[in-house]
This record gives sequence, C-alpha cells and structure tokens, in this order.
Amino acid sequence: MQDTHDNPRLEASDPPEIGKITLFELRACIAMGASDFKRAPLFGIFFSSFYVICGIILGVSGAGTFAWTLMLSLGFPLVAPFAAVGLYEVSRRLEVGEPLGWSDILGVVWRERGRQVPWVGAILVIIFLFWSFFAHMSLALFLGNMSLTNISTSWEIFATPQGQMLIGFEFIVGGLVALLVYALTVVSLPFLLDREIDFVTAMIVSVKTVAENKVVMLVWAGVIGLSMLAAMLPYFLGLFIALPILGHATWHLYRRALYFPV
Repeated sequence: MQDTHDNPRLEASDPPEIGKITLFELRACIAMGASDFKRAPLFGIFFSSFYVICGIILGVSGAGTFAWTLMLSLGFPLVAPFAAVGLYEVSRRLEVGEPLGWSDILGVVWRERGRQVPWVGAILVIIFLFWSFFAHMSLALFLGNMSLTNISTSWEIFATPQGQMLIGFEFIVGGLVALLVYALTVVSLPFLLDREIDFVTAMIVSVKTVAENKVVMLVWAGVIGLSMLAAMLPYFLGLFIALPILGHATWHLYRRALYFPV
C-alpha cells in the first residue's frame, strides 16, 4: 500500500457504515452528475475518449464474430478504472471547491498506479478473460454440431434454434458477470480514490452496499446498462455524454452510501 505521505489528503480509513439509499437520492445523484458534466465538460470528454476509441477499434475490427463483437462491446468499459477515477476526482474537487487543473487531476490519476486501483483492474481483467473464454466455449457448445459457417457474415445462423439458444445463454451468463463486476466496483473505485483502504476491503464494502440497497442499486445498474447500450449507437459517440454523467453520478452515490466515523 502506498504511504499516505505521497498524497497528504488521504488518511488510513476504517471500514465505513453503509447507509440506505432511496430512489429519490438516486435521481438527485444523476442530476448532480449531469451538473458536474456541464461544469467541466472537457474533463468528461477527455476521460470518456478512451472508451470511445476502444469501441471504434472493436467496431472496425469486427472482433471476428457477432457474438464476439457483442461480448467485447459490453465488456470493454469494465476494464478502464483509471478513466473512471479521473471523473470521480473531478466531482470530488467540484464538491469541495478545489481548483480543476489538468496537471492536478491527471496527477491524481497517475498516482493511483501505485495504490490499490491497479489491483481492481487486475481482478477485472481476470473476469474479462474468463468471460472471453466462456464465450468461445459456448460457441462450440451450441454451434459445434452445425456445418462450417462464417458467422461473422452469415447472421442467419442466429435465427436457428441453436443460434437463439446461444444468444439467450450468453445474455444470461453475461448479465450475471456484468452484475458481479458492477457489485465489486460501483462503490469500491470511488472509495479507493477517496480513502486509504485495501482493495479487498473496498470490494467487500461495495458488494455489501449493493446487497443492503438491492432495489436502488439494481435500478442504477439498469440505468447504466441501458444508457451504455443506447450510447453505443451510433459509433459509440454517445459515450462522450453518457459516461461522464454516469461517472460523476456514481461519485455522488458513493458519498450518500457510505458514512465514515469521525
């Protein structure tokens, strides 16, 4: 763990208390996220550009098959925690009235490489690789007995019973994987930025927060999922708006979810 002298505003933190979040508070967090984006749009565009560029690359490459394109398009936003940290830092500074300097904000993001955020990224990469392997395996499981077909160009194969079963199966399993990633990160990433805590404790707190606020946090997961899906059309350009708002709103949700002892 990084020594707190490297970032004097951070102090070692005990596990916080988890509060109850209402749908009204969730709505307020979304409004505050939109307000933060309006107040500092260049930062939102800058940090979301990573996702947009990755999405365009995936779209151009085609990722081999329809199933791979779908899987990667839904999965790649989950492996860029440093971009999310940049959005959280902007919201934190707006909240406490600190100046928004590029060198200061990028410096915070750079310092995170020596703290706990990379460990969260490593966990996400492991999950992502598992899902990639599973997607390959499911293709063989459901389509292995069919005649050889280039499914990247012959989409009619997905209209077959086997193809429809494959799509349904991958959506169910992919949804469970996405829910796991969401539960592990929705609170842990802003928590790690804000406090000096180990990543395992932060992820445990994140999962407990989701468990103790099931309805609100599932609604928030649905908002994120639908917003991301809509923002990917056309050509992922909607992410320039959706991602900053979602990122800023997540910071404000974290601030309402956890209470720290004085």
